[in-house]
Amino acid sequence: MEQEVIVQISNKLKHIRKEKSLTLQEVADRAGVTKGLISQIENGRTIPSLLVLIQIIKALEEDLDDFFRELSLHTNQAPILIQRKENYERFEKETASGYIYHRIFTKKVKESTVDIVLLDIEPGSDREFAETEAFEYKYIIKGDVSYVFPDESILLNEGDSMLFDGRIPHKPLNLGEETCKMLVVYFFEEK
Repeated sequence: MEQEVIVQISNKLKHIRKEKSLTLQEVADRAGVTKGLISQIENGRTIPSLLVLIQIIKALEEDLDDFFRELSLHTNQAPILIQRKENYERFEKETASGYIYHRIFTKKVKESTVDIVLLDIEPGSDREFAETEAFEYKYIIKGDVSYVFPDESILLNEGDSMLFDGRIPHKPLNLGEETCKMLVVYFFEEK
């Protein structure tokens, strides 16, 4: 399954759950899985088996045919793609307060998928370490951020950038007094 479709499924599951005002725990209980698994699936950090995916869709009381019908399995878009800032999709990953993501663009490119987002990190925000099945590129547009890894912390200032393997546990911390804005590009490799 292409990474682009996986991102669509993750986004759709989260959208339906929030639209129905269900908590992660409520969906997990209905589907017979853990809350953590639902969170990882919604945030594209793990790929569910077909059986688990069907259980989650049923737990959301969605029709399977309707759920899959709207997914774009093949794209025949023009080579020039424009995404206006007012159309960026706002979303959250996990339950980290103060981390505001805006998806700019997701597209399969040859043997990989590129997912581009804007991330605002509010002052004093903190979160658990995260791992992503992708290489991550970060460009600091405004403010400063400290990227914490298990063995080191790296301070990035406005205009700095960094590329690293997202499978290394990491978390960004805004220790300053203004919101940090960064461009994040995820490069998912086909396996």
